[in-house]
Amino acid sequence: MISFALRMLRHRKAGFAGAFVALLCAAALVTACGMLLDTGLRGGVAPERYAGAPVIVAGDQYVRQAKESGKEKAKLLSERRWIPASLAQDLAREPGVTKVVTEVTFPYAGFTAHGWESAALTPFTLAEGRAPKAADEVVVDARHAGRAIPGHRVVGVTAQALPGQDTIFFATGEARRLAGRAGLVTAIGVWPGIEVAVKGAVAYTGDERGAVEFPEAENARVKLISLGGALGGTSLLVAILVVVGTFALSMQQRRREIALLRAVGALPGQVRRLVGGEALLIGAVAGALGSGAGILLGFWLRSRFVDLGAMPANLRLVVSPFPPIVAVLTTLVAAWVAARVSARRTARIRPVEALGETAMPAAGIPPVRLVAGLLALAGGVVLTIVLSGLNTEAASSPVTMLTALVWTIAVALLGPVVARAVTALPLRAPGVAGYLARKSLRAGTGRLASVIVPLTLMTAMTCTILFVQTTMGHAAQGELSAGVRADHVLGPGASAAAARQVPGVRAVTEVLRTSVRIDLEKYAVQAVTPGGLDRTMDLDVVAGSLDGLGDTSAAISRTAADRLDAGLGDRLKLVLGDGTPAEVRVVAIYARGLGFGDLTLSRGLVAGHVDDPRGTVLVSGGDREALRRASGVPVLDGAGTAQVESPNAAVTYVAMGLIIAFCAIAVVNTLAMSTLARSRELALLRVVGTTRRQAARMLRAETLTATVVAVALGTAISLVTLVAFSAGMTGSALPYVPPVAYLAVVAAVAALALVATAVPGRFALSSRPADTLAARE
Repeated sequence: MISFALRMLRHRKAGFAGAFVALLCAAALVTACGMLLDTGLRGGVAPERYAGAPVIVAGDQYVRQAKESGKEKAKLLSERRWIPASLAQDLAREPGVTKVVTEVTFPYAGFTAHGWESAALTPFTLAEGRAPKAADEVVVDARHAGRAIPGHRVVGVTAQALPGQDTIFFATGEARRLAGRAGLVTAIGVWPGIEVAVKGAVAYTGDERGAVEFPEAENARVKLISLGGALGGTSLLVAILVVVGTFALSMQQRRREIALLRAVGALPGQVRRLVGGEALLIGAVAGALGSGAGILLGFWLRSRFVDLGAMPANLRLVVSPFPPIVAVLTTLVAAWVAARVSARRTARIRPVEALGETAMPAAGIPPVRLVAGLLALAGGVVLTIVLSGLNTEAASSPVTMLTALVWTIAVALLGPVVARAVTALPLRAPGVAGYLARKSLRAGTGRLASVIVPLTLMTAMTCTILFVQTTMGHAAQGELSAGVRADHVLGPGASAAAARQVPGVRAVTEVLRTSVRIDLEKYAVQAVTPGGLDRTMDLDVVAGSLDGLGDTSAAISRTAADRLDAGLGDRLKLVLGDGTPAEVRVVAIYARGLGFGDLTLSRGLVAGHVDDPRGTVLVSGGDREALRRASGVPVLDGAGTAQVESPNAAVTYVAMGLIIAFCAIAVVNTLAMSTLARSRELALLRVVGTTRRQAARMLRAETLTATVVAVALGTAISLVTLVAFSAGMTGSALPYVPPVAYLAVVAAVAALALVATAVPGRFALSSRPADTLAARE
């Protein structure tokens, strides 16, 4: 049967083109997602600044916790962990150590700043000038030669410039003063290599030094693991659904051919082997080509993530044979299963019924498919209920996509029932074309069902992906707009002390954004100066009071309090961003957690434990121009500045856009296959007197009918999913769906469907009916 499958493929290239395209796109998606996941697991960053030191001793960048099972679980810190400067003396006494160099790293005026003592870590050498000695002297890198540094004298220029950072050096003592970490250093370079066994410090070699130098790269790796896994899983489910639908449509079009095989003596097993062999051959070629395209797609995704700031440019994309191999195997399995499932009923009919089956397809839906559809419906209900109870983004994001997919799978399985219900409605378009379209739809409910599925999938996935982001953004924006009482907002680098001296200023609040870990779970934090807080922001306190907020206390959002089962007076043990443990007492519970963070802490507790202690400054009262002159930074209105920054939204749009594109390809694929397969039917219509224009209008009417049904189903699926998501994440069951964006989605789906029908329809109607019938015979 394999040799027979080869001959079938050779003579039915057009018929198998749809399945080939679907499998090729599926392999490309799986490969690209696998590369992201592989990069998250095994990717590394080559050191730049630390390249000259064989060993870098730095803090452990993970917070660790022993579980009851005895295993240790670790989570990445959000800030850099500093280590005692005195450790350098201990390392210098170790046998075999020839040199020890300490360094501090901190942001300054757009540069990455250090003390000149650490120049040897790269190494940096002077191209001109001398090393800095006084507090107002600096050395800049070669890229910034000739640049003036306000308040400082440039006394030297290095011969080197690092590709990933702009570097400036202060005198050693001044650098440590500006860093604000008395007795602590960022890292210690050691020559030659040694083993370090000091609590809180770890020896890093090779590319591990790059992970210490660029903490954002390590954060990006963690995000890539979750993104690659979630995107890969979603892509795989979408691919399976699309491929099964494509093969099901192909089997419908080949009923006559398979029936003839059964009539001349082909056994059911032989038919299944024939279809399975065809699928394996198509899957092998499509998988190989698709995995190659997926590698290119992976590089494109990386470039987009770098442009969006979600991935550092020096985090190398891992290219290994594993993602392509997985993609090819997945494609083969998906193709074989889809083909066998699609051919199952046709292959089992008895020879004497075979030709009758092609003339008049059996009514009704197979019991197995009906039961599977009902189970999918039940699964959709369960997932919707579960989703409505999830209030963290990490938990809700994958469940949201899965919920929409399961509802779509239910529609796919119950498609014939939906199609018969639609055709039973006493509605039709006017004229001859409307009459023909209604009759054609009633006679071809299976074809209508196969067209509805990809259109429903595209509508549901697009609406869900888009409006999950708008729902979260709108809810957080609403809380911010309602909660910011300040008249002005000063950007990073503004002096709060200077702002307080401006006439008319009633209150000034300094705000830092960071995160903490509680039992290894991450919570978003805003750290504020408590004085005058009630004049600059309103957190909508529902219990307790912010009057008691200090370095040993905290306010907590209602959502976080529910997650932690915490109440007023309870003590929370938390780990600050740099790994420092702290304990605070809950003095208030507030409602506006989306806009202002899970926890509100005192700035005095947090400021010494973040990489960049600069933050925004909220000012109540005062003249805008006077504040600008005093602070030296732009001043914005409080209401206009209450904007929610969602760095993950753009990344999500890019990643999930691939799935939407795949759905769009599936729509075009399915409609083109369905239309081209009807060339004989269209030729017969023209033979009995139907004009070419009437036939084209009939096709448009059918497509519009399928589009209206699919948009209604897709909208319902996305709305149910979004209501559950919104209820869990925002506390409101009303998602935010911008009308213009929704209408744009509907218009795009309709336009795509009409074009995908019109182009092959025009091709099918271009030849003479007699020639078409002769060719088909």
